[in-house]
Amino acid sequence: MAATKTTYVCSACNASHAKWEGKCSDCGEWNTLEEATGSLARKAVGSRSSSFSTTHSSLVPTDLRSKSAPPPRVSTHNSEFDRVLGGGLVEGSAVLLAGDPGAGKSTLLMQVLAAMSRHQSVLYASGEESKDQIRLRAERLGVADTAVQLVTSNDALGIAGLIERMPKGSIVAIDSVHAMDAGIDSSPGSVAQVKAVASLFVPLAKDKGITTLLINHVTKEGGFAGPQLLRHAVDVSLTLQNDTSQGYIRVLRADKNRFGADDEIGLFEMDEQGLVAITNPSELFMAQRAAGAFGTAIFASLEGTRPLLLEVQALVTPTTFGTGRRQATGWDSQRLNMLLAMITARLGIQLGDRDIYLNVAGGLKVTDPGMDLAVILAILSAYLQRPVRDGVVAFGEIGLAGEIRGVLRPEARIREAESLGFSTIVCPNFRGGKTPPAAPGALKCLDRVARLLEQQDRFFMP
Repeated sequence: MAATKTTYVCSACNASHAKWEGKCSDCGEWNTLEEATGSLARKAVGSRSSSFSTTHSSLVPTDLRSKSAPPPRVSTHNSEFDRVLGGGLVEGSAVLLAGDPGAGKSTLLMQVLAAMSRHQSVLYASGEESKDQIRLRAERLGVADTAVQLVTSNDALGIAGLIERMPKGSIVAIDSVHAMDAGIDSSPGSVAQVKAVASLFVPLAKDKGITTLLINHVTKEGGFAGPQLLRHAVDVSLTLQNDTSQGYIRVLRADKNRFGADDEIGLFEMDEQGLVAITNPSELFMAQRAAGAFGTAIFASLEGTRPLLLEVQALVTPTTFGTGRRQATGWDSQRLNMLLAMITARLGIQLGDRDIYLNVAGGLKVTDPGMDLAVILAILSAYLQRPVRDGVVAFGEIGLAGEIRGVLRPEARIREAESLGFSTIVCPNFRGGKTPPAAPGALKCLDRVARLLEQQDRFFMP
């Protein structure tokens, strides 16, 4: 009789291995290989093969030239949430919402579901809270008298059965992915558990035309908890950030969006009525600006499709050590080091014996390279100890040769600056020689950073 062959099967992805390894070569998870007899391994492979032949034998391709109406988009009745989504929720889409504990995920979810329940069938399935807890939150938010249907259970299969009976166009919220039990023997938050929940709800949403909102946890570093395959499976991935520097300000950011811009942000303020949309964020971020202080400059930013005016702060002081310290908050510290090296090489200003600190007021993290010119303006202001003149706003990317390069959508940045009363806009030369409309004399187009020192009386106060 032939000897029984011993194999090892991964508990996360069900892949079969001839010998034990610390890491599964298929899914990359550690310590998930379990010993199995040859019959069990053949059963796993055989079940997948039979499932493949049964499922794929009925597939019918569709001609790319065939026409069909796009799925409708439904407003959430929340201006900032709609902005981040690209105009509202798309029917049959899967949306992943993550955030820090206490950031307001459940609050925002309850407000959106309550507003949408006036026109759609809405189901709120919670595996973390009781019905009484959810009702208390609804009463605090003033939305208790709405037609939101509640289910408090972690039975993912039972919830899926409810979803199958709901009409097309309904809205379903699952709070949260890690609390759901999809009927597999795996711990909450594991690759297998999250994969099973995602493979249950995401295809169901697309097949039935039911929009599904999935709540996800985050790690202590602020990233999405669990495997990245969940973010690949959904259509929209959102993060709600708790901005502690601004007290009760919340930032909703799109990391992935198949139906809109994937770098859009929405701004909310938390009060006793829940999350309230901020209609004028530029005014909010500059509300506490110190007039006449050197080392500050205003930057015309672009977050997604939204122009924002932000305050850039710089501090240049003699170092107490041999080498100056560099620190950036809200911006890439490596890019700061690059700009400082450019200042030394192109402007002849020695900063090696100075400590330099950079901060984006308001706590917003900026990745827009157009902030380079405002950073240079703030650093020169701090170094010269001369405040930037009132009414000056700047944007533009800086190259290593000291040239000032163009940025995306300068017209939107200029309109936002003018709407808030800024009269001088320092920016790069425009491509093709065409300048966007602005007030006469407002645009100060520069080609090189050296112009800031050559014409410093034009940009800095005495």
